This record gives sequence, C-alpha cells and structure tokens, in this order.
Amino acid sequence: MILVKTNFPKKQLQQLGLNYDNVHYQLSPNVLTEQTLLRKEGVLNSSGALCINTGEFTGRCPQDKFTVRDTITENNIHWNNFNLPIDEKYFFQLKEKMLGYLNCKNDLWVRDCYACTEPAYRLNIRVINENPWSNLFAYNMFLRPKEDDLENFVPEWTILQAPGFSADPSTDGTRAHNFAIISFTHKTILIGGTGYTGEMKKGIFTVLNYILPQNKQVLSMHCSANVGRNGDVAIFFGLSGTGKTTLSADPHRKLIGDDEHGWNNDSVFNFEGGCYAKCIDLDEEKEPEIFHAIRPGALVENVMFFDGTDEIDFAGKKITENTRVSYPLHFIGNAVKNEPCKNPKNIFFLTCDAYGVLPPISKLSAGQAMYQFISGYTAKVAGTEEGVKEPKATFSACFGAPFLPLHPGKYAEMLGKKIKDQNVKVWMINTGWIGGGYGVGTRIKLRFTRSMINAVLNNQLDHVEFEEHPVFGVMVPKTCPDVPAVLLKPRDTWTRKSDYDQQANMLASLFIKNFEQYAECISPEILEAAPKPGSL
Repeated sequence: MILVKTNFPKKQLQQLGLNYDNVHYQLSPNVLTEQTLLRKEGVLNSSGALCINTGEFTGRCPQDKFTVRDTITENNIHWNNFNLPIDEKYFFQLKEKMLGYLNCKNDLWVRDCYACTEPAYRLNIRVINENPWSNLFAYNMFLRPKEDDLENFVPEWTILQAPGFSADPSTDGTRAHNFAIISFTHKTILIGGTGYTGEMKKGIFTVLNYILPQNKQVLSMHCSANVGRNGDVAIFFGLSGTGKTTLSADPHRKLIGDDEHGWNNDSVFNFEGGCYAKCIDLDEEKEPEIFHAIRPGALVENVMFFDGTDEIDFAGKKITENTRVSYPLHFIGNAVKNEPCKNPKNIFFLTCDAYGVLPPISKLSAGQAMYQFISGYTAKVAGTEEGVKEPKATFSACFGAPFLPLHPGKYAEMLGKKIKDQNVKVWMINTGWIGGGYGVGTRIKLRFTRSMINAVLNNQLDHVEFEEHPVFGVMVPKTCPDVPAVLLKPRDTWTRKSDYDQQANMLASLFIKNFEQYAECISPEILEAAPKPGSL
C-alpha cells in the first residue's frame, strides 16, 4: 500500500484531470532512491549516489522546445531559432493526451516546490512525474518548502513530465516525438518523449527570464555567483568550457549558486535549490566540491562504470559527453543558505578564446559590457584526435540564448543600467590560448587566471596602469600580481606580430557579423562599443 501525506492536494489533481489513488507526494530522497532501485531504473555507485540513464536523449533539444503563441506572447517573445511558436490548439491537444497517458499509469509522483530565494519573486511550482528519479531531480534542483508551507500551498505553475509519452508530429504540431512546451497563459510546461531531466530546470528558467524582466524589472541571469567574507558579490558569466564552475568555486568565498540568478535593486539571489554539474572528466583535485557531492541523495545521469565495478568512470563518453549530477545546494559546505546577497561589486565575462587574440584580463566600459554580454562569445576546437587546428567561434546571446524569451537587447540594457547606477566593475577573462591560437600557442594556466581574478577581488588592480587594446577597445592592465607581465599583452607573446594582427582583425569581423542580427534594436552606446577591424 502506498502512503500519501495527509495534506496531499488530491482535489487539485482531479481538477487538472488526473484521477489517482496511488500518488507519491513529497517523498524524501531516500525513498525516491529506493523506489528507483526497486523498479530497476537505476543503480547505486560506490559512494551511494543514484545513477540512472535518461534514455534516448541525454541533453536538451532546442529545436523541440516551443512557446504557445497567443495574446500574451505574440508581441513580447523574441521569436527565433530558440523561441519557436506553437499554436494553442496543439498545447490543449497534447495536454489532454498526456493526462490520458498518465491516468493509465499505476503510480504518480508529485512534488510542490518553488523557485527564487527572494520571497518577493517566489514562484510556486507543482511538478508531476511518471517516475521517482525525475521527482528526485525536482527535489534537488528546486527550492524545498517547509512542512508548514505545504498546508496552504497553491501552485502558480505546473510541470507535467512524462518521458514515456510520445507526440505524433503529423497531428500534434511538433517536429519530433519529443517536446517541451511552455504556455504563459495557462502557466503550464509540458515535457514528453524525453527523460533528460534538465528540460524541467531550463523550462522554469525560461519562464523566469520572461516574468522577472518583463513584469518585475528584475534582471535574470545565466551565471554563477559567489560572495566574500565582507559581503562583496562576484558574478561569473560564461559558456561551457570557459571555467565558470571551476572559477566561481573558491574555498575563500561562499557559493550563492552555480547557474541561475536574479538581480534586483538591492541584491543578487539564486533561483534554485541545487546544482546541476557536468561530470565528464571530473577530477577530485580540480573540482572537489562536485566530486564529494556525489553521495546519497545525488542523481547522476548517463555515466559509465569501470568494468565489473560500481565505480564511475568519469572519462567514459560512450553514452554522452554531457554526463551530469544534480544535488541540493547544502551538499556544498561553503554555500550560502537560500538567502539573497548584496549587489555585485565585480562581474566577470569568461571566454575561452582559441584564436589567442583576447587579453587574459581586461576591463570593460558599460557600453563594452553590454556589447560583450549580447555577443556571449567563446571559441571551441572540434577535437585534437582528428588533428583539427581551426577553432570555431561560438556566440550565445547573454551567455544563455536558448533560454531567453525576450530580445537580448532588453537584458543588456538592464545590465548596463545596473552597472552604471551601482558602479559595478566589469572584466573579461580569457581562459583560452596565448602566444598563438590553438595548435600553436599554449593554454593560459589556471593558476594565472585565478591570480587575476583574486587581484580583482582584492582590489589590487585599482591603482595599476592600463592601456587600450587597439582592436577591441578594452583596457588591459600592464601589471598584475603573480602574473608575468608579458602574458597580459597577447600580441607580445606571438612570434610573428603580423599573424596576431591578422587573427585579431578576423575575430573582430566575426563579432561584427554576429551582431548584425541584433543591431536594429540596439542603442548607439552599445553599437559604438563594437571592435574595430583594421586598427592594427
């Protein structure tokens, strides 16, 4: 017999269209783990964490994420390759089909939770899953109400997640059998055909990226954040591979959150109650906080094991390179306990420039900060195994384009105003190559990058001399504690200065080309901050 909490909202589920006697409500991580094991949907690793396989999909599917196009969204959403519209009739159709599918299941898992540590922006969420491990993910990632809060809990948004349900593209308005659909009118997210748990997290993030800037004048951000002993907050923006997680994890500073935050007039606050970290090539020495968070209560996705053991092979890529672990924030010893912090003092834009052009550290004006924010630049190398030597520039607006329902200019203007009003310093940190591009130069050593960030946080660059980069216009310090001065000026590290000049002009042209798609709705201040090819 399945035990249900006395305050289980059965009538609310019936109103939604779900008729169940066997509902698992607000179950603990231990019970959810036990249920997963009994259903043979997962195994334990050597440290006691639950390891599962998400099935066909091991990552997000941006081309299968839709927003219902209606009177609310028609003129507000920035419709593009990430914000794909779908007719409301398909939302109703799929919702009805999903409810019918779930009503045929023997069991249902329900969790009430919320997003945003700042009470003024709290978003109550009800997550409904067809399996226990998806519900464990919701426990880990969203904020957890106290028992007393559940007595009168009213969900504002509902997530219906059913990996076993497939859409019919020929009749349901989708591209494939998997889908994630957001309706701002009905405050519902439908997720079907995919077991990748991150769709739930990113669905709510997308919702907040619409609600907070549009209705609350709060800047939503895809970033990590930490705070020093004196209350000084630092924000880290960066795409995958730039070092965002590594550099924001500082034993001398408390972690506010690793991925999603809001910034109002008074504070920076976390959206989430947990972390969703990559595990590929995880190393205890380099990322001890993540490594030791893989313990009972954590949910590990799509990892391999060493043959004949329950020990995770973190280098294993047979299933996917996007191996992940979710765990509650309190698994991190030096994390802030679900409370807002002060306005930031410093902002870091992290990029891994594989062209060897950008300085390891540079200071940005407000206009340059907005320009670089909209650009969201990094560069990736296809792979050394095949001898690929040509890096590829990657741009993701505001360092999170797939989750931004509004025009990037909206977020950038809000960021720029906050930088000016609150006198925030903005820095660009290049964690990529120096002395030449990929295949010629060398990767900037992590210890030098840490020294540069520490110098900023300790105010050690406040009185050093800066010089302007001729192409990108950013201000580059001539000296930095514990960093060789020659590294600070990348052109001087190249054997042939003409090669650097050519590469710098090429990269500047890529920036300008990418920015053309936003230029129509962008202020002159931002446009004037564009790099200037031919200045070398």
